[in-house]
Amino acid sequence: MKASLKWLKDYSDIKLAPKELARKLTMAGVEVKDLQITGSTWNNIVVGKVIALNPHPNADRLKLATVNLGPQQITVVCGAPNISHGQKVPFASVGAQLIDGHTGKPILLKPAEIRGVLSEGMVCSEKELGISDSHEGIMVLPPEAPLGMPLRDYLGDVIFDLDITPNRPDCLSIIGIAREIASLTEQPLHLPELGYEETEALIDSFVKVDIIDPSLCSRYCASLIMGVRVTSSPGWLQQRLSSYGMRPINNVVDVTNYVMLEYGQPLHAFDYHKLEGKQIIVRRAKNGETITTLDGIERVLSPDTLVIADKEKAVAIAGIMGGSDTEVADKTTSILLESANFNQAIIRQGCRCLNLQSEASIRFDKGLNPDLPLLPLKRATQLLLELAGGKAARGIVDVYPGKLEPKGILLSAEEVERLSGLKVPLAKIFKVLKSLGFECQHADSASQILVVTSYWRSDIRCTADLVEEVVRIIGYDKVPVTRLSSPLPKQEPRLSLRAQRSNLKQRLRNILTGCGFQEILTYSLTSLERLQKLSPKFELKIPPLRIANPMTKEQEYLRTTLCPGLLTTLAHNQRIEEKSIRLFEIGKIFLPQGNELPQEKEMLCAALSGPKAELSWHGNKEKLNFFDAKGVVENLLNQLGLEATFGVSDDESLSPRRAANIIIDSDKVGIVGNLHPRVAQAFELSDAVYLIEMDIDRLLSKTIKVKQYQPIPRFPSITRDIALVIDKQVSYQQVEDVIRSFPLVKKVTLFDFYRGEQIPEGKKSFAIRIVYQSPEHTLTDEEVDIIQKQMLDRLHQELGATLRS
Repeated sequence: MKASLKWLKDYSDIKLAPKELARKLTMAGVEVKDLQITGSTWNNIVVGKVIALNPHPNADRLKLATVNLGPQQITVVCGAPNISHGQKVPFASVGAQLIDGHTGKPILLKPAEIRGVLSEGMVCSEKELGISDSHEGIMVLPPEAPLGMPLRDYLGDVIFDLDITPNRPDCLSIIGIAREIASLTEQPLHLPELGYEETEALIDSFVKVDIIDPSLCSRYCASLIMGVRVTSSPGWLQQRLSSYGMRPINNVVDVTNYVMLEYGQPLHAFDYHKLEGKQIIVRRAKNGETITTLDGIERVLSPDTLVIADKEKAVAIAGIMGGSDTEVADKTTSILLESANFNQAIIRQGCRCLNLQSEASIRFDKGLNPDLPLLPLKRATQLLLELAGGKAARGIVDVYPGKLEPKGILLSAEEVERLSGLKVPLAKIFKVLKSLGFECQHADSASQILVVTSYWRSDIRCTADLVEEVVRIIGYDKVPVTRLSSPLPKQEPRLSLRAQRSNLKQRLRNILTGCGFQEILTYSLTSLERLQKLSPKFELKIPPLRIANPMTKEQEYLRTTLCPGLLTTLAHNQRIEEKSIRLFEIGKIFLPQGNELPQEKEMLCAALSGPKAELSWHGNKEKLNFFDAKGVVENLLNQLGLEATFGVSDDESLSPRRAANIIIDSDKVGIVGNLHPRVAQAFELSDAVYLIEMDIDRLLSKTIKVKQYQPIPRFPSITRDIALVIDKQVSYQQVEDVIRSFPLVKKVTLFDFYRGEQIPEGKKSFAIRIVYQSPEHTLTDEEVDIIQKQMLDRLHQELGATLRS
């Protein structure tokens, strides 16, 4: 938002220097990010009037312009094609500092002989004055520009470039900023006096307004002006709009833009005679309905867009842009002026669907107060009658289905002190809030006041909001800096489930980064094609949920697994990296639940690929394998105080026989395995990839169990090694389960696996180290021999295992 100091001075008595004013506004929460001073270098430049134009004796394209400067007249050479007799122009005398129109560099104006004629001055263009890049012709000033006045005094200004926060749409207006300044400087606010003559004919006899869905349009106001004359705006209005980067169009459109800047309320002018049925209907657009907007583009609409329609068709896109069918033109004689309040969500949807944004939509998007439209409408009607003539119909159409009675908020000095630490007398609080335009009155209790929110403020909803208003006007720098009155409370040992989940996720991050992994973040939205790639048959196990308004085809569905985003990122990294790549992500997946909202589950997904070691002269080029991935899982669970077993997995995205379920206390918490070759090919992965996926909520349920104390063993252990020959279809896990079922077995480790010569066909060999230990006494060899014989007998009976000779 840009605010002109000259314009602000129309509403407030500003005596502070611009820099000090900018500091005060910033400290009050209305940040001034830049100050632009126009005209500070315009010395020796005044307002002149062209009183004569004669041809140059030696050049067909040049003219000799005689300019009246008030005290004197001077003739200079001018080549501008748009110069004409009677114009008011900016005239620079010798010694003026200008911008070279060709090079853009500063120059000092000197006398020059042009084609044999001495020229001691210059009629300036906007570029030469540094106002804009326009250099096609001279700058023409309004006819009312005072002759001989220094241009610095006439056009010079200070522009405040403000960074307005989303909760303060009232500050997207000149009056809103002026109100802040008036309150900060304790000066009165001068608002325009509103009033105009009306005809006897009531407006209700000329137009009818219907709002189909009040939740989308809480208020619609309109006035009717008949017998107007559409022409160009006066110079002061054009100049003011131009300083804000708005192109003057005509007196009707310029008034709507001017009042929008002044009050912050967007308005729109319709050519009344072009409205079919003399009716206004506020409704959702029909699917496939079309409208040609003021920029000349035909747009196809959908029900996500709100439109203003007459009896036959849509005539404007509500809150965004008008339609060309009802555009105000030179022959327009009657104007229906709109001032309404639209739902910010529907305006935002319309902007996104149409890829169209305007000054009006920016303001509606912030959420304007529905009590605002009436005053700006009266102001615009008043200006139109002054600048375009005509007569206003009696009354104003005001359809207000969403009207709410204002509710007061009780505020006390004690509450201000409790929330801010500032001791402010109640009388001072009363004065500050009154200066901001709030209605204040003393409540039943002498220690409280009752405050009613102003019609232009949509962000004040509770006592804390009022306290903030008081503190920011008095000054945040006045808030006392004190020590805490008491020590911080100790952290409770029993954390909420949410806090425990957060702690677990942080521990998982720390453990995996310690294992050489890097965390990534991918979008929650994905495409159907990516999800199908996870199946070798390109089939979906879980149909994903499609969102109603996808931005692109690649972000159309809610993900049911983290794998597609992770594998896509891994593939990209494989193309540019030769070393080992280890990535992980912790995030939510979304599982459909019929007509209910989807189930949101937090998952951990990790992938590793590439060589085990960095490139080295040792020449170790061994690749990562399944057991590296399994080792990561075991290390992670070990640091969480958990122990897992591994069972056969049937996950189709992993290779058969090289995949395992991760099982803790008989519950499956995840999977680990080698990515299926077809899946790897679908994601364009060059190396073998090993995937880990774990359910964080299931992990959490295991980690929050009360830990059992286990004393350090007091007695020594005995270690025995056995080599078993067993059928090849029997898994090692089955063997380990039998061994661990004996109570004195402390640890079981597979240290060798063999299949080949000296082993019968269809058999394999496991070499296993078993550690025996008793918590009560020192074991003897005889005791261990008995246990081991029982163990071997059971292995033979249940699994057909024999000792390898």
